[in-house]
Amino acid sequence: MKKDSHLNFPIKTGRQAQFKNDESCKQLSYIDKMKVKIDSPIGRRQYTKRLGAIEPVFGNITVNKGMNRLTLRGKEKVNTQWQMYCLVHNIEKLRNNLH
Repeated sequence: MKKDSHLNFPIKTGRQAQFKNDESCKQLSYIDKMKVKIDSPIGRRQYTKRLGAIEPVFGNITVNKGMNRLTLRGKEKVNTQWQMYCLVHNIEKLRNNLH
């Protein structure tokens, strides 16, 4: 196999793959970092709290309010629509806590 001096791959027909074995490849991806974080004892406790505090909010907004997707376009409009759903959710929480 003949190599061209300015290219990092061999000059030959057919499929070939080369993998760099340097420090940039050894860094963990964000997904891997999150897996390590969640698998720690502190991470498990925090994730358990999240399941009890945050997930029901999304479930309520998705199932009970029927918001399966945002219907508007544009960042400002989407943010406004999401804030309206959150506002309705919070008003219902206040109403339920007062009665």
